[in-house]
Amino acid sequence: MAPSALPEGESAPPEGTLPASAAHQAESRDFGLYIHVPFCAVRCGYCDFNTYTATELEGASQRDYPSHAKAEVDFAARVLSESGVPSRPLSTIFFGGGTPTLLGPEPLIDMLHHARGVLGTTDDAEITMEANPDSVSAEDLEALASAGVTRVSFGVQSFDPDVLATLDRTHDPHRVPSVVHSARQAGLQVSVDLIYGTPGESVERWRSTLESALELEPDHLSAYALIVETGTALAARISRGELAEPDDDVQAEMYALTDEFLADAGYSWYEVSNWARTPQHVSRHNLAYWTSQDWWGVGPGAHSHVGGVRWWNVKHPRAYASRMSQGVSPAHAREVLSDGALEMERVLLGIRVREGLDASLVAHERRPLLAQWVSRGLIEGEELVAGRVVATRQGRLVADFLARELTESPR
Repeated sequence: MAPSALPEGESAPPEGTLPASAAHQAESRDFGLYIHVPFCAVRCGYCDFNTYTATELEGASQRDYPSHAKAEVDFAARVLSESGVPSRPLSTIFFGGGTPTLLGPEPLIDMLHHARGVLGTTDDAEITMEANPDSVSAEDLEALASAGVTRVSFGVQSFDPDVLATLDRTHDPHRVPSVVHSARQAGLQVSVDLIYGTPGESVERWRSTLESALELEPDHLSAYALIVETGTALAARISRGELAEPDDDVQAEMYALTDEFLADAGYSWYEVSNWARTPQHVSRHNLAYWTSQDWWGVGPGAHSHVGGVRWWNVKHPRAYASRMSQGVSPAHAREVLSDGALEMERVLLGIRVREGLDASLVAHERRPLLAQWVSRGLIEGEELVAGRVVATRQGRLVADFLARELTESPR
């Protein structure tokens, strides 16, 4: 199954130069780096991320990938400088995928050291490594921590063997406590990623997964509703009638249970699908996406954003390697957001985070909706009095609807 298609946009210049608007007020924004490692041992049935197994590389090489990623880091530094974007050290670095740890620690550490050497990092930089529970050893975690990685995000998805089998996940859930312990021993913060609403998963089975996750006392937890993406093996099984479609009402019940469980355990939500034990355990890199900070995405299919300019790289590792070998931009296309689009985006994103949306950003003709939503229990009344639009638990279930109501043109 092929990953989903890239969005369309305007042509990106081969030299990568950004418009002057990208530098405007850059000093007020954090700068992060995302390094996409697009390799997996197997393709999970639900996944449409831009990832490739060994048989799908078609001439590209896992071994050569770090050198191309480092070349893009060099390219990024040059483009930012030549575009007049002031130099800012990286406040976050995030290795995602795919399965970054499939490469082993040495190439990852090499890329990390290169990024720090070229772009610099703040003294308190957050550096995250995604990993599958079966793709990393205690020795790997020690090596990564010694190199400066500060947190690891484990793709656990479920502790239920039947659910894992439906998702085509290969790890043994009984191994998760051991690898979490190893990460803690290495001094790393631990995040656990879960998925709810898999076909055949009941609310009670999801409750059991939550209980198992909380027994690990992770610093951070993400829980995402399963989305059936067109073109995936899971979508094909559902279309053939082998599996039932996820039920929206059941997923809503699972989300409410998740938030209740985590709140009772002392976790606080900071984005619709993310909870942290303390403010210090919030994923600053992920929050940067939701607050429109700046980041450069390295690797095939990676997305970037600097000062209202978005672009996305060519998808296949072979095409990406070719671009980097030629010293030209790996961008497939880009989009320069207008002031109106930026304001709309602030509304769309703000409704999803605990900080909420500045009520002054809501168009005057839409403000009567806010009082209605307070009475319906969708947003917090006290927060609205203070000038913020903050979704309640019930409101978070329909966050996309709330955002559309605040941004779509009247009919």
